[in-house]
Amino acid sequence: MDPYADLRDGVRKLCARFPETYWRKLDEEEAYPEAFVEAMTEAGYLAALIPEEYGGAGLGVAEASVILEEIHRSGGNAAACHAQMYVMGTLLRHGSEEQKRRYLPAIARGELRLQAFGVTEPDAGSDTAAIRTSAVRRGDRYVIHGQKIWTSRALYSDLMLLVARTTPLEAVRRRTDGLSIFLVDLREAVGKGVTIRPIRTMINHHTCEVFFDGLEVPAENLIGEEGQGFRYLLDGLNAERILIAAECIGDGYWFIEKATQYAKERVVFGRPIGQNQGIQFPLAQAYAHVRAADLMRFEAARRFDAGLPCGPEANMAKLLAADASWEAANAALQTFGGFGFAREYDIERKFRETRLYQVAPVSTNLILAYIAHKVLGLPKSY
Repeated sequence: MDPYADLRDGVRKLCARFPETYWRKLDEEEAYPEAFVEAMTEAGYLAALIPEEYGGAGLGVAEASVILEEIHRSGGNAAACHAQMYVMGTLLRHGSEEQKRRYLPAIARGELRLQAFGVTEPDAGSDTAAIRTSAVRRGDRYVIHGQKIWTSRALYSDLMLLVARTTPLEAVRRRTDGLSIFLVDLREAVGKGVTIRPIRTMINHHTCEVFFDGLEVPAENLIGEEGQGFRYLLDGLNAERILIAAECIGDGYWFIEKATQYAKERVVFGRPIGQNQGIQFPLAQAYAHVRAADLMRFEAARRFDAGLPCGPEANMAKLLAADASWEAANAALQTFGGFGFAREYDIERKFRETRLYQVAPVSTNLILAYIAHKVLGLPKSY
């Protein structure tokens, strides 16, 4: 028996109000799914990881992952809102009690959105320690200069967590020292030191460049201790890996279910194409890989929720799930043939969307390098 059956049923019922035609139209118009995000907020799903004492549901990463999986399995895309689940974890684990009391209940009620995390920079890429955005303390404020890229949902978020250097790279003992995390109120900052420019991409992902030119942030908006930001950032990555893996798993099941149904109904040469092993085998193989990734997702979530080390499991879950969803996408497109390229079937939209997870939020190659070094004990390659 599925222990998450009731949760799945609730999410599916909500998602049924937003069918694939809804997502198709948004994709064509490059629009933000405002109505969907509001419905998810009102239902309390985006506050899943916020403790009950702050107005949230107090659930674990396992439950949060099921919520995101079901969104993708319904034909939707959780990228418009998933960050609120793992971004606020930094605030929850490392913020002061005053910060948590001030922001978390409002986030849980939907009065505030914390959807954006400014980390990546054009020159640094995945080398977070090489970022150049600086924050200099001046009295009771920090003054920030720099630039971020691939900061998704910045235009639709009230608050943003920002990683900046409070100690120059050349002045630290370790490259990862001297980074700090700030809570930026975008409602006040845009036009007063912050400029946001959307980046058009092959998917409807609402990602942006963000420029900081003398932005002043109150010192009380520093999360945790100055200079410890890299450690805080790593602390949240395992949750992110698990949740993104769940989205890939949802995509994988969606592709396989769509392709299987189509293969039963599509008749060529007087027989359903699903009778042909050339159609059966790729779908069966993809399904097996999605199921395996699914199991690793739950193992990683179990360890995370139990407070156990889960870095290898979280990274492997993301790796396996991203590969499995991409494999399922290719099998589905091949099954649909020419019709797979027609927008009305949604295969091409989801095909584009799930391809992202080979690259972001962490590339497949970086995970392989992590496993090789941290798990297998091979020399570090980066």
